[in-house]
Amino acid sequence: MDKNKYKVLVDKYTPKENRLYNGLIAFTVGGLMGMLGQFLVSFYSYYLEIPSKEASVFMIVTLVFLGCFLTCLGFFDKLVSLARCGLIIPITGFAHSMMSAALEYKREGLVTGIGANIFKLAGTVIMFGVVSAYLFGLLRIVVMGG
Repeated sequence: MDKNKYKVLVDKYTPKENRLYNGLIAFTVGGLMGMLGQFLVSFYSYYLEIPSKEASVFMIVTLVFLGCFLTCLGFFDKLVSLARCGLIIPITGFAHSMMSAALEYKREGLVTGIGANIFKLAGTVIMFGVVSAYLFGLLRIVVMGG
């Protein structure tokens, strides 16, 4: 089969992505995640009388726990298929990537399985986050003078 005919055939049967719809869904779900985070901070601050700074830490721990828990139950991937990047981008996506790797390699043992592979997906996020923070810090020093 000719390459051009093959490309036309593949393009004909490849599902088309609705970027506007996906963007709106991700924006909405990301906003709802932000609202959930703020609700948790307010809940911890008001009802448990925890200072706001510490309540933020509890909120992060709660969201990480929920991401890990939903991953263990097998629901997180199904939610992501509905919510798009609205669930992957926040800290819940980071927790999901680490928990997925831990679950996948648990049979190989704690050290050579989980320990060696848990940061496979999350490691790149951490590395680029650190490098970006360093570069933006340098940029701020150069532009703002300290």
